Amino acid sequence: MTIKYEKDGKVAIFTLDNPPVNAITPPMHKQFHDMLVEFNADEQVHVGILTGAGTRAFSGGDDIKNDWGYQSLEESLNAHFLPSTNESAEKRPGWERELPLLTRHKPIIAAINGPAMGQGFMYLLTYTDIRIATPNARFGLPEIAYGMGGASGQTMIARYLPSAVAMWMLLTGEPLSVEKALQHDLINEIVEPARLMERAREIAGRIAAHPPRAVRVEMETFYRALDLDRDDAMAFAGHMYQLTRATFDKTPPLAAKEK
Repeated sequence: MTIKYEKDGKVAIFTLDNPPVNAITPPMHKQFHDMLVEFNADEQVHVGILTGAGTRAFSGGDDIKNDWGYQSLEESLNAHFLPSTNESAEKRPGWERELPLLTRHKPIIAAINGPAMGQGFMYLLTYTDIRIATPNARFGLPEIAYGMGGASGQTMIARYLPSAVAMWMLLTGEPLSVEKALQHDLINEIVEPARLMERAREIAGRIAAHPPRAVRVEMETFYRALDLDRDDAMAFAGHMYQLTRATFDKTPPLAAKEK
């Protein structure tokens, strides 16, 4: 297994586990896709945690040592424009295109145990909502040094960082330090390694204690409103709020009854 999927009560834990730096291979995209489908459908699981195995890295990024390509340009173009299949899971282009298309309304907390580079950084931006990191973490998109561009569009990095900061990362290929990531609100906290998973579970437990429907509505409203103008965002948020408010449990807590 290159990604582990475990459940602990209402919390699911995804662990990138491909030593030595948890590089992400094409089959791992398919594996993570299927795990997210299961995660989304499981009514007993309310929150996820995404982390990396070991202490060396969250993920060093794509496994670029292997070609993973198709034999001809025509095959590559067909793979790009046609849906991925189980048979194509070993190659790229492949399931890295299907992954971002999944609809997810359950939060995932990133427990970042070291550098998150390239595809690893893309996983953080695309599939996590709250992020805590250890002091040795850093974040980068070094693809430009290999002649590969486009990470800015795939990650929509301008949503997460100021333009000048994002362009510096993208055009120089230099990583962002964990201190700068905190300064620019890319992450929420810096946590000592010994407490990383403990803190991630604390946050997950706090979220899991809320009604799942309320969490889903809050997440959906937040992300959908990003692509709406002000009037449409206000209308959408108002409708979602009224729908949940109409079914709000008006029964007072036990403590209130006893007063």
